[in-house]
Amino acid sequence: MADAAVDAGAAERPRRAAPAVAQYAPFLPAVVLLGGFFLVPLGIIVCYSFWETIDYNVVHHWTLDNYRYFFSVSTYISTMWATIWVSVAATAATIAIAFPFTYWLVRYVPRGLQRLLLVLVILPFWTSYLLRVYSWLNILGDGGAINRFLQWTHITDHPLSFFLYDRPAVILVLVYLYFPFAVLTLYASLERFDWDQFKAAMDLGARPRTAITRILLPQMKAGITTAVIFVFIPVLGEYLAPQLVGGARGVMIGNLIVNFFSGAQYTRGAAAALLVAALIVVLLIVFRRSLDVEDATRA
Repeated sequence: MADAAVDAGAAERPRRAAPAVAQYAPFLPAVVLLGGFFLVPLGIIVCYSFWETIDYNVVHHWTLDNYRYFFSVSTYISTMWATIWVSVAATAATIAIAFPFTYWLVRYVPRGLQRLLLVLVILPFWTSYLLRVYSWLNILGDGGAINRFLQWTHITDHPLSFFLYDRPAVILVLVYLYFPFAVLTLYASLERFDWDQFKAAMDLGARPRTAITRILLPQMKAGITTAVIFVFIPVLGEYLAPQLVGGARGVMIGNLIVNFFSGAQYTRGAAAALLVAALIVVLLIVFRRSLDVEDATRA
C-alpha cells in the first residue's frame, strides 16, 4: 500500500506541474525578447565599461580607468551637468504647458470633442521623428519662418542666428517632441478625477487656485509623476535633436557617447552609457517612492 501511495504521488506531481508550466508559457516570448535584446546587450556594455581599448582593439583587462578618465575631463563633466539641467528645464516646461491644456480639455471641452483634440495632439506621431526635428531648421534657421517674419515686419534687416545651435533651441524642440506624452498621461489621470470634490471646495468658498493646489494636485500626484518619468528619462538620452538644432553648443551626453563609439573608443563609450543608465535607475527609485502600485494603476 505504501509503495502504491508513493507511485500515485509521483504520478500526480507531473500533472500538477503541467498546468503551472502552461500558465507561465505566455511569458516565454517576453522573457526571450527581454533577455536577448536587453539583458544580454546590457551585460556586454557593463563588461566593456571595465575593459580597455588599446590600438582600437578591446582588451579584456579589468580596470576602472574608463570611469576615472570620464570624471577627470572637465568637458565631460560639464556635458553631463548640461544634460541634466536641459532635461529638467525641458521636462518642467513640458509639464507647465501640458497641465493647463489638459485641465482645459477635460473640464471645459465637450466629451465628444476631447477625443478629436487628443488625436490632433498625437498627430505629429504619424510623421517621422527625423522629419519633425528637421522641420524646426526651417522655422528657426536663417531663412526660416521666424527670420522671414522679422524681416517682413522690418524688425531686423538681416537674419538672426541665435535662434539655432544653442541650448534654448534644444529645449524648445524637446518640449515640442514630448508634449504629447505629457498630455496623454495627464489626461488619463484628470479624466478619472471626481470633479464634485472640486465643485464642493468652490461652494465652500475656496478660490480656483486654492482648489487646484489643495484638492486637484494632491490627487494627481501619480499622474504628474508618471508624466515626468515619460518625459525626463527619454530626454536624458536624446541624441538627434541636440545634434541637429543644438550644434556644438547644444551637445548632450547622448552625443558624447556616439562620439566615443564613432572614434572606436568603445570602452569609454560603454562607461559613459552605463553612467547614464545608473542615473536613470536612481531617478526611477526616487520616483518609485512617490508612486505606489495603486497610484500607478489609476495614472
